[in-house]
Amino acid sequence: MSGAHAPAAPRRVPRRRVDGVLLLDKPSGLTSNAALQRAKRCFRAEKAGHTGTLDPLASGLLPLCFGDATKFAQSLLDARKEYVATLRFGIATSTGDAEGETIARLPAEFSRADLDAALPRFVGRIRQVPPRHAALKHEGRAYYDYARAGVEIPRAARTVEVGAIEVMAFALPTVTLRIECGKGTYIRVLAEDLGAALGTCAHLTALRRTGSGAFRLDDAVTLAALEALTPDARDACLLPVDSLLASMPRLDVDTDAARSLLQGREVAATVEVPGRYRCYEAARFLGVVDVSEGVARPLRMARHE
Repeated sequence: MSGAHAPAAPRRVPRRRVDGVLLLDKPSGLTSNAALQRAKRCFRAEKAGHTGTLDPLASGLLPLCFGDATKFAQSLLDARKEYVATLRFGIATSTGDAEGETIARLPAEFSRADLDAALPRFVGRIRQVPPRHAALKHEGRAYYDYARAGVEIPRAARTVEVGAIEVMAFALPTVTLRIECGKGTYIRVLAEDLGAALGTCAHLTALRRTGSGAFRLDDAVTLAALEALTPDARDACLLPVDSLLASMPRLDVDTDAARSLLQGREVAATVEVPGRYRCYEAARFLGVVDVSEGVARPLRMARHE
């Protein structure tokens, strides 16, 4: 028998329960999932998810949900977002952003007044045709799979909502815009459509998310800073689970009602207005309940042991 020893298996880092929300400032060049996995390793967390993908090109606010917070992430997926977008006019690319190949060049000869006149038609409820390179599905496959294979598929226009567009810098061929928009809005499509409206073409060269719901980029931490912190300092960066629901009305219940709700039973409501409420017993967050006809029914409850 040989005296050689097999290499030791890498030591498995024990995971732990972590509940809370981390406001991460994602760097450009990293996928949202890669950023999530790095943060998850930092916390040694059992469970984590993000609240709306940022393309690798994009940077900025990426709220990450750990543990129980993943149950309530939908509220942030549906929330309004705010971006700072840099557009390059006069060049169109195959992907609508700086990662694609140049497919067209046109003169970009419009004034600031022309831009100001064009912008209002892109505010409010507008129609957008999703880009070829998108994660949307057609017959079970992502749009970008078809695009990479050179296969054209039907892409139906969708209604999205843009709350505001503000010009932050105008120095042709580059324009910087602040854009507030709802779920499902493609900023690179907005760039392409705005270029067409101004008699030229355009693509997105940079995108930074500065807001998501009530959360702001100013309160976010970078991956590098997070990885340099001590474990206790890292944990101190986490916001409570119910921070995801700050815009939802509050319902307080007593100890008996709290016990019933956590066991999946409905209780008498102490409010008359129907709708969804974030529910508490004193300072303890219980979850989300649905109130109708004088009854509060547990909808999605936090874990209590």
